[in-house]
Amino acid sequence: MGEEVDAKKVPKLPIPGRRNVLITSALPYVNNVPHLGNIIGCVLSADVFARYCRLRGYNAIYICGTDEYGTATETKALEEKCSPKEICDKYHAIHKEVYEWFDISFDEFGRTSTSQQTEACHAIFDKLMENKWLSENTMQQLYCDTCKRFLADRLVEGTCPTPGCNDKSARGDQCDSCRKLLNPTELIDPKCKVCGTTPCIRDTDHLFLELPELKNKLEEYITNMSVAGSWSQNAIQTTNAWLKEGLKSRCITRDLKWGVPVPHEKFKDKVFYVWFDAPIGYISITACYTPDWEKWWKNPENVELYQFMGKDNVPFHTVMFPSTLLGTGENWTLMKTISVTEYLNYEAGKFSKSKGIGVFGNDAKDTKIPPEVWRYYLLTNRPEVSDTLFTWVDLQAKLNSELLNNLGNYINRVLVFIAKPPGKGYGSIIPNAPGVESHEKTTILAEKVGNYVEQYIEAMEKVKLKQGLKIAMSISTEGNGYLQENDFWNLYKNDLDSCSIVMRTSVGIVYLLASLLEPFMPSFSLKVLKQLNLPASKLSLLNEDDEKARRPWELVPSGHRIGIPEPLFEKLTDEDVLSFKDKFAGSQADRILKAETETKEVVEQLKKTQVSADGIGKKQKSTKSASGSKTKVNAEADVTSLDIRVGLITKVEKHPDADSLYVEEIDVGEGLPRTVVSGLVKFIPLEEMQNRKVCVVCNMKPVAMRGIKSHAMVLCASSDDGTKVELVEPPASTPAGKVVTFPGFQGEPKAVLNKKVLDTVQADLRTNTELVACYKGVPFTTSGGVCKVSSISGGAIR
Repeated sequence: MGEEVDAKKVPKLPIPGRRNVLITSALPYVNNVPHLGNIIGCVLSADVFARYCRLRGYNAIYICGTDEYGTATETKALEEKCSPKEICDKYHAIHKEVYEWFDISFDEFGRTSTSQQTEACHAIFDKLMENKWLSENTMQQLYCDTCKRFLADRLVEGTCPTPGCNDKSARGDQCDSCRKLLNPTELIDPKCKVCGTTPCIRDTDHLFLELPELKNKLEEYITNMSVAGSWSQNAIQTTNAWLKEGLKSRCITRDLKWGVPVPHEKFKDKVFYVWFDAPIGYISITACYTPDWEKWWKNPENVELYQFMGKDNVPFHTVMFPSTLLGTGENWTLMKTISVTEYLNYEAGKFSKSKGIGVFGNDAKDTKIPPEVWRYYLLTNRPEVSDTLFTWVDLQAKLNSELLNNLGNYINRVLVFIAKPPGKGYGSIIPNAPGVESHEKTTILAEKVGNYVEQYIEAMEKVKLKQGLKIAMSISTEGNGYLQENDFWNLYKNDLDSCSIVMRTSVGIVYLLASLLEPFMPSFSLKVLKQLNLPASKLSLLNEDDEKARRPWELVPSGHRIGIPEPLFEKLTDEDVLSFKDKFAGSQADRILKAETETKEVVEQLKKTQVSADGIGKKQKSTKSASGSKTKVNAEADVTSLDIRVGLITKVEKHPDADSLYVEEIDVGEGLPRTVVSGLVKFIPLEEMQNRKVCVVCNMKPVAMRGIKSHAMVLCASSDDGTKVELVEPPASTPAGKVVTFPGFQGEPKAVLNKKVLDTVQADLRTNTELVACYKGVPFTTSGGVCKVSSISGGAIR
């Protein structure tokens, strides 16, 4: 483990004679949680290309980070009543967590609020000043007399001036409704977003980058590189529109406090405009990755720069940023290829960070739909040439038909058959394939597969990611057809040699699919490799002889023992789709309000029922004992004896000495986490245990389980036949350490719970038809709502 960490710390540098690829994606803004449109528009698309480059053996690094300066951060800080730095710290961590869940493989994920960013901006600014590409000018800007400040673009709201739009919540820089870029002074009836008063117009001095003077250098770069780098058509169109309209001097300073300060005496109270300093973030984040950053950024002869972004970012990367670098007169690595996406829209409307509309990164995780499914759907739906639409029904169709019935079905059929015992299959051993060259159906398939791999590489080199994914999936379709055509289950009985050829070829196709699909669905590929019993390092097919794909029977050696085949995908039902459509309707604010309302309704309903300690009613709170005296029913053994708290699993790994056990560290609100051992390995995958909220019985007597002492118990529901086990989950909003209560039941938990009391109480712990965890019909209740399971109705809770 230590060697892996140390190896990771060694930054990659360009290698002479190798293909060196520097990959960036537009820096996501830090004032909100990224939604699916943001994710496919930049970080996910760039990740696919970066993973492809690594598989091909290119020396590639992927640089990204959060864009943290500017008005939007100040605005969000005002909303959340904290400092801009606190906003950046909060949302940088959220972004990082979301991207980690989506398996985004950054070499460095940094941020722009660093000393390296200030240093890089100042160095570039000084060169531009020295070369006389900057000018001073006076511009008119909205000023708020109440707040005593000039108002930056996003601190102004008003009615959009665009004919036919008239949206009343347009910002000073852009209208989200019609997506037109604006100036604050163009707004109709502008208002200060801080105090709501109408601002006035005042003169203010600023610095400008003289783009008209840099036009010749810029046009030469665009003419050459757009062809050499095969720029996407939407990038070329947007860039040409800017050039045709005529380049104008662009202001690079702002009247703000939160940003990179301008190193000029006259403008020392101003900061750089975010669109001047944000692209420089690629450079400064690389400087955080390695002190030898110039070997990547000032090495155009040996480094190719690929940049990924949404279409609204194009002019800043094809006009503004190149002009800035060209103006320094230094030998910068300029962008070779730009890959641009249009917009991903949500159901009947648009994704919107500001309005909280759509599915956001943390929402995707909460659905329990695995990251490989989200990645596949977003990439197969990637808006490369026109806007595309996210719908839950479409997600369901692609998961069930393309992933489950095509890809997953093919792999499962092949591996399950090989895993069958001798007499029915191959006892998990890959058979030899004598005479394969003369097996006509196999050689025809191999030729098709080889052609597909050629097309795949061609598409990926041109950054046509959606096409690359489609081609890879076509190989799965061919594999299914090959199995059907050869009638392999009958071949096994009647022509074992031919069956062995078919199965060894088919398992080679399984390995090939794992390789080709790794850039798109890395977690899927790791699962396939595990079932093939091959290490992750074996995913190097594309780094070797491409012609190997034309001999798929050679990809996995005969005599190799495979692992245990398991289904790779789960079906998404109509009920799931209806649930998700309802859950993610409206804005995030609407959803929070709805959840709070539902929680209040549950509490009110519980108050009305006035459930007593035996779960029957007030009139039966006590009964007579055999001797005639009144005693409390189950006084020694009701649910209040249990100290049940909300826990957060902060770390989980398999028990070193027991295949069926996990060892978890769980935060139950005590400062230090508790070590808990749970027998859940065969029911819940390791990655699904990470960072889960759970219900934990905290007053268990510590017990050693295979040498590791367990200090609590995680509550789970199990189906009647014991084949399915699911965690009892509190609402995601409930903090760790909060006590789980049972309205109507009062009492103090035992200091240490004895087994007899636990067994008595557990007999009445079950899930109801609404999947709510209950004790005698009374829900497990927290400050955030009731606790539930995913699908087990009427299951016993242990």
